Amino acid sequence: MDLNGAAAVISGAASGLGAATARELARIGATVVLADLNEEAGKALAEEIGGVFVKCDVTDEQQVQSAVDAAVATGKPLRAIVNSAGIGWAERTVNRENQPHNLETFLKVINVNLVGTFNLMRIGAAAIAKTEPVDADGSRGVVINTASVAGIEGQTGQVAYSASKGGIMGMTLPAARDLSVIGVRVLTICPGIIDTPIYGTGPQAEEWKQRLAQPVAFPKRLGRPEEFAHLVRSLIENDYMNGEIIRFDGGIRFQPK
Repeated sequence: MDLNGAAAVISGAASGLGAATARELARIGATVVLADLNEEAGKALAEEIGGVFVKCDVTDEQQVQSAVDAAVATGKPLRAIVNSAGIGWAERTVNRENQPHNLETFLKVINVNLVGTFNLMRIGAAAIAKTEPVDADGSRGVVINTASVAGIEGQTGQVAYSASKGGIMGMTLPAARDLSVIGVRVLTICPGIIDTPIYGTGPQAEEWKQRLAQPVAFPKRLGRPEEFAHLVRSLIENDYMNGEIIRFDGGIRFQPK
């Protein structure tokens, strides 16, 4: 799938993995719709890359529809959906005081990470289905979802986060089978520990990141957002990749905590 002259929608595009992906897809000629709640950062990045910013809560049906409509309104065929919006949470199922995990926070993580991913995938794919195929295979577009290695081997206190990311992984193959009939491929990336602004800056932050990198097999460092973006582009461009879950983690295997 060649995105030059096409449109793409990226959720969580104002920072981190989403921002790096927005820059990469714009670099290869895509018109990117940046869907995010952070208006200041989102608008600034949209101006930088010649994209379109839409304030968007991925759990809200109308706001997601508006983001997809904005992509259609560019006049470029919508070919790619990249789901990178998400939140984290740390809480044990039963804590040291024998109190149960807060149900409201569990539901919020599931709603944003899992339901939000499904929401943009379904609405985005419906818009892609209305475009003309780009080749003899009937290809129309690609959906890239972002899960996590925590969905495979979550650590202590990650029950909500791991459940949400495991759910995204579980959607991959059935969604790919559902959407293949309209020429849309579905893939899921499972990042390990990526060096994003969440870890801060300065000597203490660097020391903390070095410790986080110790379980990484090779290279012995955190992943870089631009490496994630390169993988997204590679998967979009490789037309035989479909229904797959791809670890992106330097060979890390999480310890219990």
